[in-house]
Order: sequence, then C-alpha cells, then structure tokens
Amino acid sequence: MNVEISTPGTELVQRLSATPRGARLARQLTAGTLATWGYPYGGDPNHSAQLLVAELAANAVTHGRVPGRDFELRLALLREKDTLRIEVSDPRGDRGLRFLDGRLEDEGGRGLVVVQVLASLWGVSERDVGKTVWAELRLSPPRRPGTPRPCPRTPWPAG
Repeated sequence: MNVEISTPGTELVQRLSATPRGARLARQLTAGTLATWGYPYGGDPNHSAQLLVAELAANAVTHGRVPGRDFELRLALLREKDTLRIEVSDPRGDRGLRFLDGRLEDEGGRGLVVVQVLASLWGVSERDVGKTVWAELRLSPPRRPGTPRPCPRTPWPAG
C-alpha cells in the first residue's frame, strides 16, 4: 500500500480568488478536509471550523482585497495539541482589524466576535505583503468511521 496516498495529510494550503466564490470555496475545502481528517461533516469541530473559515475568508475578500491578488487559506492539524490552526492571509497590511460596537443599525462588523467566541486563541500576524489572521480551534479526538454518535438526550455508555 502506498502510504503517501492512503494517509491523509495534516496540512492544506490553497490560494483562492478574492471573491465571494473564493470565500465559499474556502469553507467547502475546510469541510471536506476535516472530514478526510476524521471530523465528519455533521460534527461540531467541522461545523465550527467552517464558521471560522467563513468569517475570516469573508473579511479577506471584503476588507483585505487588492485587485488581481488572491487570498490564502491554510489549515494545519496539530494533533499533539488536539487543535486545528486556521490561517487566512490577504495582501492588505495597511488595514487593521476592528470591532464595531454592535449597534442594532450596523449591518456588519460582528464576524470577529464569532471568531473570538469559537476560537481558543486567535490573532493577527504581519507578513512582508499583507497580513495573516489566524485562529486555533480545540478539537475532540476524531471519530472512527462506523462509530455511532451518542444521542444528545442519551448519556454515552460508561466504560
């Protein structure tokens, strides 16, 4: 058996167009990659990772876009820390992140609040060109295929 083909990697790096379509594709790539790594589509880790990527990619496309330049998605599975590291890089280093005060009339600006709630750690790193917004998501151990998921109303069997 070829180990390179049968063993899923622990990192995905992909450049995507700085368009709404690119942001959607980033979320879809995240869902599929986490499913490959053992975190199924319907599971909480996969769903939380998709939400984080959706917010960060939407910000990159909306606020970090430079015409003709892509944004980059990087997912790294850090098994020793039971963590997924998500990085979204865009070419706009001159625009810092900002939180809006969340007034009812504001149409946007709540995405970083979602990131802050879901991520165990997050931050911004400068690059030679642009910036990288990163978030770390704590994961539970992956479920083996065929292992039933407990019903939320029924306690998991002891032992």
